[in-house]
Amino acid sequence: MLVGRARHQAGALSAELRKQGASVIEIPFIEIRKPRSFKPLDSALRNLHTYDWLILTSVNGVDSMWERMSRLRLSLEGHKSEDNRLHVAAIGPATEKAIEQRGTRVDVVPKEYVAESVVRSLKSKVKGKRVLLVRAKIARDVIPQELRRAGAHVDVVEAYETVVPRVSRSRLQLVMSNPRRRPHIVTFTSSSTVKNFVELLGAGKTSKSRAARLQGIRAASIGPVTSATLRDFGLSVQIAAKEFTIPGLVSAILTAVARQR
Repeated sequence: MLVGRARHQAGALSAELRKQGASVIEIPFIEIRKPRSFKPLDSALRNLHTYDWLILTSVNGVDSMWERMSRLRLSLEGHKSEDNRLHVAAIGPATEKAIEQRGTRVDVVPKEYVAESVVRSLKSKVKGKRVLLVRAKIARDVIPQELRRAGAHVDVVEAYETVVPRVSRSRLQLVMSNPRRRPHIVTFTSSSTVKNFVELLGAGKTSKSRAARLQGIRAASIGPVTSATLRDFGLSVQIAAKEFTIPGLVSAILTAVARQR
């Protein structure tokens, strides 16, 4: 089993898979970096009192934002009165947990952990409101576009960026070309992991050549957006999580493996 999460995040997924008896290889497909400039984020954080809603879409966003707030000696508390406080939305349970561990209450967690579900959860609440979306440099624009259509004033700021970890290229190509180490399953936890995997593998420019390089290997996807990205690259999705979380992905993998026995 090949796990391609960022190095500092691979542990939870790898540990659970190993607990279930899997042999796990960790090769990060993404690397988290600081933004080139903190000015937009710093400005937004210093003006949190002007916002009605804060939306965070990943644990990386939470980590980056709170690290920056600590450096600026800022806090989420006290920006508004109790009856008109800053409300917080998280895209999923892992993000919610990361926020609450820092002492901040989360008001909205959508039923499905994708951007479209965030929009459905918030669009009736944001008309005329100011919304701050803290996210990666490159991300889908579903949330800001749809919330603006719902009448919100949305500011989007970059807290971090994801890049291709060049050091993973030789390791990945070596593993994939070695019959004894070639994985049976590769896990994908975001669209970025898919795009970077294809680049790192150097699997050719056509869907046919990519599919040929992955013959006999099953792709395990955490959710519909990640699955759509896999298909955009001409790669089949053999395993798809029903709950779009790491535990949901592990459960889907275990079910798929059990069916093969």
